[in-house]
Amino acid sequence: MKPTAINIRHASSRTGTWMSVPELLEELDIKRRTWQRWRALGRAPQCHRLPNGELRIKRRDFEMWIDSLAERRAS
Repeated sequence: MKPTAINIRHASSRTGTWMSVPELLEELDIKRRTWQRWRALGRAPQCHRLPNGELRIKRRDFEMWIDSLAERRAS
């Protein structure tokens, strides 16, 4: 399976407390299927399910996740 590259510079350019999945997909410039695969493999940032069933990601968790990817690449 070919890894999906993400643009880390673009990924952390927005601010806010919570992100929806479509916002995350747009920031990372990835397809929903890629996101679903990352979640299934445990490689996605932590998500919180709302009572209506939608997922939200804390911006802080997203940024920490992005930072952890950069650290792995550098080593």
